[in-house]
Amino acid sequence: MPAEPAAPPAVARDDAGARTVRRVVAVLALVAILPAPYLRNLRHDYYDQKIYMSAMDWWAAGHPLYDYVQPDRVQGALYFTYPPFAALLLAPFGYLRLGVAIAAFAVLTVAAVVVTTRWLVLPVLRRYDLPRVFGLTVAVLLVLAVESTRETITLGQINMLLVMLVLGDLLFAVPQGRRWAGVGVGLAAALKLFPGIFVLYLLAARKWRAAAVAAATAAVATLLAAAVAPGDSWRFWTHELWVTDRVGRPDYTGNQSLFGLLSRLAASAEADRLLWLLLALAVAAFGLWRAARAARAGDALVGLTLTGLVGGLVSPITWIHHLYWFIPAVVVLVDAALDADPATPAGARRRGGLFALAAAVGLPIVYGLVTFQDWGTAVVHTDDPVDFVVRNVYVLLSLLLLAVLPIRHHRDEPRITRTERTHLATNGDQR
Repeated sequence: MPAEPAAPPAVARDDAGARTVRRVVAVLALVAILPAPYLRNLRHDYYDQKIYMSAMDWWAAGHPLYDYVQPDRVQGALYFTYPPFAALLLAPFGYLRLGVAIAAFAVLTVAAVVVTTRWLVLPVLRRYDLPRVFGLTVAVLLVLAVESTRETITLGQINMLLVMLVLGDLLFAVPQGRRWAGVGVGLAAALKLFPGIFVLYLLAARKWRAAAVAAATAAVATLLAAAVAPGDSWRFWTHELWVTDRVGRPDYTGNQSLFGLLSRLAASAEADRLLWLLLALAVAAFGLWRAARAARAGDALVGLTLTGLVGGLVSPITWIHHLYWFIPAVVVLVDAALDADPATPAGARRRGGLFALAAAVGLPIVYGLVTFQDWGTAVVHTDDPVDFVVRNVYVLLSLLLLAVLPIRHHRDEPRITRTERTHLATNGDQR
């Protein structure tokens, strides 16, 4: 007569209850801490969105869109700088009360954070059989704490819309070979120039059809805006696009690009353009080469992350709210660390090194560069090593990640689950 299976020990249920309590406490602690970094950010008072809405009112009154100007204590003067297609998207918000428009931007940004974080984190949680609800909740709260997210929300920026378009395209449509792959990148590039770097990535990765669709989508959107606003479109593409001082002072610490770094070293508060161009071309070539290698290895996330970092480095002006791309970089580092085998000395060293690098990136982007420091309005050059590192920390991190972000080679099947590990530890491996 077969023996009755042994009942699970009571301690397992107790352990599960204690684990649930610890998770709830951890989430509540994060929720309680999260408002603190936003308190300093509230000084922004949705400044950028107010410029958008005022510019829409100005435009609706019949004035040329790119004549709108608003004084600024740091930059001197700020203008509406987005392409005309972005103005078409923003125009309906101009008919809303300002408070309603601000609330709509904030809700849409938080929703985009939730969706994109799920895209990034869920595959990792599945692969290592980690608790999904708890893991996703913690990940979303941490992404909301990152300075680029705080700046996006409290300035009233549209960056997370662009991130959703790019991630949805490059994580799903392009790898799956969808006929419409490239549309998201094209729309993002038509709304704001920064995502145009992802068209170059598609070309470097030899995704010819997706690159063509992206370019065609951007062109159609741009022509649509030209049909609605021909004068403003002509002016933007022939003149305003090339006037970089409309966007802001390049030497200001909030500009975390190579041009910003060089401008903070220069005596004239603006870098030598030939030197910058040579450095930018070298960085773009190396970064896109690594991104294309990642794409060919099947690691779409690393490919697009490297491309986003390249875009931030080579753009003349890269504000903090543009630098979302550290977030997927941290996800990649944690995933690669979990994949290392701690049972071997080499695997243990690799795991420790990758976790340390993830912390070295994660801590600065949560604490922030401009949130807790008022860099003032005067031109102050980086004339000592510590000042140089502090004021260029995002540039330096971007360059580091461009060189060392690992390209992953995961198998399709998940790794052994926690349940299987427990069973094997109790009964032995009988496979």
